[in-house]
Amino acid sequence: MSALAARVAAVVPCKDEADRIAATVAALAALPAVGRVVVVDDGSTDATAAVARAAGADVVRHGRNRGKAAALETGVRRVRELERADAASDPGAAWPAALLFVDGDLQETAANVGVLADAVLDGSAAMTIATLPAQITAGGGRGLVVGLARRGIESLTGFRAVQPLSGMRCLSPAAFEAASPLARGWGVETALTVDVLRAGLTVREVPCELQHRVSGSDWRGQVHRAGQYRDVWLALVRRGWRPWQRG
Repeated sequence: MSALAARVAAVVPCKDEADRIAATVAALAALPAVGRVVVVDDGSTDATAAVARAAGADVVRHGRNRGKAAALETGVRRVRELERADAASDPGAAWPAALLFVDGDLQETAANVGVLADAVLDGSAAMTIATLPAQITAGGGRGLVVGLARRGIESLTGFRAVQPLSGMRCLSPAAFEAASPLARGWGVETALTVDVLRAGLTVREVPCELQHRVSGSDWRGQVHRAGQYRDVWLALVRRGWRPWQRG
């Protein structure tokens, strides 16, 4: 095992990703700094949990869909349980220095998220956020949710995020504590950025060559984006953003 091994624990929240999760898990497990991969199946109706387990992940399953924030918190709790078990059997075992949050649909491109851990492990950032290139498959959105998140984060913290909704992030223990409990649902990424910055910690965006499944323009995609908008708005307002007040 390398000197960096087990210093990062990857947490993968997902739902109905049976076709993609095995490749994502394999890519993460191959990263030198990743000591374990925990997949949280958030109420899937397909074989996501079984496929992830067969790929080598530690799997926790929600019986019903509880949302991304709840899945992340479940994953971190599982990481801590595994760490305690490691410490009981080996008092010299080191706890991971970072948590890596990764979407389940990245497949082989998940191999590129390792760069997110570098700045957290060397202490130059408490949280890193992946910025993605143009996606091979175009999405059906018009940037309304991204714009909302960007304006709110900048108003509350002064930080101008390139991709405020990016779900691929690496956090130090201090950053996770600063953002706990996590904001509900799809507001989690926006709230993470605000809470970590307000705690006086450093946040850095890092380019990553990642490709994922994007939401289309059909009714399912529109419902998804409406839910995102609602959750981002609530996360910002609960942190003191008042866009209706001028001056």
